[in-house]
Amino acid sequence: MAASSIQVLVVDDHEPWRCWVCLTLQKRPELRVIDEVSDGHQAVQKVQELQPDLIVLDIGLPTLNGIEVARRIRTHAPKSKILFLSENRSLDVAEEALRTGAGGYVVKSEAANELLPAIKAVLQDKKFVSAGLASQDFTDYPDPRSGYRPHRDHGVAFIPPRSVETAGHHEVGFYSDDHRFLDHLTQFIGAVLKAGNAAIVAATESHRDRLRSRLQAYGLDLGTAIERSRYIALDAADALSRFMVNGSPDPTLFMKAFGDLILTAANASQVKQPRVAIFGECVHLLCVEGNAEAAIQMEKLGNQLNKTYNVEILCAYRLGGVKSVMDEQIYQRISAEHSTVYSW
Repeated sequence: MAASSIQVLVVDDHEPWRCWVCLTLQKRPELRVIDEVSDGHQAVQKVQELQPDLIVLDIGLPTLNGIEVARRIRTHAPKSKILFLSENRSLDVAEEALRTGAGGYVVKSEAANELLPAIKAVLQDKKFVSAGLASQDFTDYPDPRSGYRPHRDHGVAFIPPRSVETAGHHEVGFYSDDHRFLDHLTQFIGAVLKAGNAAIVAATESHRDRLRSRLQAYGLDLGTAIERSRYIALDAADALSRFMVNGSPDPTLFMKAFGDLILTAANASQVKQPRVAIFGECVHLLCVEGNAEAAIQMEKLGNQLNKTYNVEILCAYRLGGVKSVMDEQIYQRISAEHSTVYSW
């Protein structure tokens, strides 16, 4: 594409983030943001109206999620290129996103370094995947626009994964916006189940009930998944009682409790090489009790669990509920035990 001719539509429901993306794009004089939108249906309408060259697209959108937006864009603007920019690090979500024919997938926590290189790659018809996901082979996904299957020798762009001290795919979210948190959690668990894999949820009753309703709305037969132990839902307080001894998590009991659950869920999976996703609020309950040190110990055990079973773990802390113990030092220590930190 000629210089000063690349028209970009930015789609994200978080206004400060849209502002940051637009300011970043201004560093490239050939990129021109022609509009910003905040929900899925509006995105489809604007794409049909404006026919942008590039769409920078979030996944967690109101009214219509970004993956469905991308599918509809293929009908209304088949020549538009798509770059997903999402806070979701789930491999299943990234795979589903790229199957729409999108050119790339950038994790928001990596965007400061990766957004502009990703845009360059996508505009050159190359694939771009964030560093934290790049060890996964994304090169065999067909492009619905042409039926073409890219291969490594066709210039598929990958970023070498960075080494981290914490185990991979052990993520944490600090949230005050319950709705945005549940959107992320639904995508995290829903994408895994849709792919035939398994999930374990140790949460409060309120979040278990609300997550179940959302997963059913996501199109999942949750009753069958529960019956076959492919979806295991536990009360967070009951889960804690299985391995807490004198106010601290016992490593042996912890590994046995979650190890048994992981093996049960993996055996119920519908794929040959199953992956298990785990969401837990046990650490949040420990902080609510004023026992932040036990929460940090449990996060360390989560890293050990990840290394032993290669699971995907998402932990969550509601800031309003742990304000009295969540000082800057505790926040930093908890964050240091994770590969990715989210804030909602």
